[in-house]
Amino acid sequence: MSQTAVAIANRVRFGVCSAQEVIKTTLEVLRTRDQTYHCVTRLLSDRALSMAEDLDARIAKGDPVGPLVGVPFGVKDLFDVQGLVTTAGSIVLNNNPPATDDAVVVQRLVEAGAVPVATLNMDEFAYGFATENAHYGTTRNPRNTDCLAGGSSGGSAAAVAAGMLPFTLGSDTNGSIRVPASLCGVWGLRPTQGSLPMEGVYPFVASLDTVGPFANTVTDLARIFEVMSGRPQEEVEDVRGLNVAQLAGWFIQDADPAILDGMDRISDFFGSRRKLTLAEAERLRAAAFVISAAEGGTLHLPRLRTEPMAYDPATRDRLMAGSMIPASALVQAHRLRNWFRAGLHELFKEVDLLIAPATPGVAPRFDQATVTLGGKKVPARANLGVFAQPLSLGGMPILSVPLPPVGSGPTAGMPLGVQLIAAPGRENILFAVGKALSQMHLAGYPMMGIPGEETS
Repeated sequence: MSQTAVAIANRVRFGVCSAQEVIKTTLEVLRTRDQTYHCVTRLLSDRALSMAEDLDARIAKGDPVGPLVGVPFGVKDLFDVQGLVTTAGSIVLNNNPPATDDAVVVQRLVEAGAVPVATLNMDEFAYGFATENAHYGTTRNPRNTDCLAGGSSGGSAAAVAAGMLPFTLGSDTNGSIRVPASLCGVWGLRPTQGSLPMEGVYPFVASLDTVGPFANTVTDLARIFEVMSGRPQEEVEDVRGLNVAQLAGWFIQDADPAILDGMDRISDFFGSRRKLTLAEAERLRAAAFVISAAEGGTLHLPRLRTEPMAYDPATRDRLMAGSMIPASALVQAHRLRNWFRAGLHELFKEVDLLIAPATPGVAPRFDQATVTLGGKKVPARANLGVFAQPLSLGGMPILSVPLPPVGSGPTAGMPLGVQLIAAPGRENILFAVGKALSQMHLAGYPMMGIPGEETS
């Protein structure tokens, strides 16, 4: 489905096509094209076709249908789907009972007429930035299948980038929406922490976890978030009047020049190239590491003691190491986090929007073990979240914005992205800015179509 969610819903609602036609086509696309990308872990064919039949019957009777009627979507494999065991990208949970209900945000989407069609690949227990899964395979980047899709919501981002699904759901603890959205060239939202219900979502780091959508357009993303949050987004009348600043220092020292150029173009749209330096960014990233390792390790320790060999070895080692972090280190990390949050709240009294790179550069190739940061060779996979992790501690809403394709240079043709950060609850600013930047061709990456299919 290379059409947008809004376009699909309109076509179904007004009888241009049926929900059943949309869902049958989508399922066939996933069966055939996903062999290349490895986004899907399970197809929900029977349920999806039954839901589509019901939607068509309601439309035929003139019954009201929701704003996302007939729109297929997929969910990262840590969202509860009624009747299925929630795997969280692992085999460790295979003997758990099936979920009795969908996750709450999935329920809200279904009530709006959207149709879940697949569960999607991820790093095991969301612990990674690559979606290289020892149990379910490696997700490939649709823009270049020799490259990583990013993680941990890589299956979700890649399914949208490939044009197989109009939108998907992922989770973001330390960048797991923003990193793959940037590397795959799609839009992704980490909402204000606590703004969306987490019931029915398998946890990784409860004090940092959020869930959010991916889409090919910011218009779709805004519509989907309204449904997930259950409230309309207030209009922003004067986008150009916003007070905007770039994050400098830590956030630009190792960024690809094409990202910095994109940030400057966005700043110029607002008539300001103001730059701010966030103090202690490196320590904030370290604090995010400590909190994630300690909470993740503590959550899994009972099971690690009884069935350690069921885990991916790399995940197991990180979780076991995290479980041994002393309490004093965790306390210090949370103190730094609280200090940072308070400082951000003060900062957003004088600015409306912050701009930062989403990743240091384009997606690494699978055979690329290292990247250069701070003049040193460091592991490529572990450092994809270098700009996302510190900001996670703030709890603010963050939009991952794909930049237009770069015409020349060594990274030509591969996506790059920036983060737009707003004050808590101000997702509406992010969406308004995203739409304005799209209209000015300062944001947005071309959608991939299905061969032989018209796009819209």
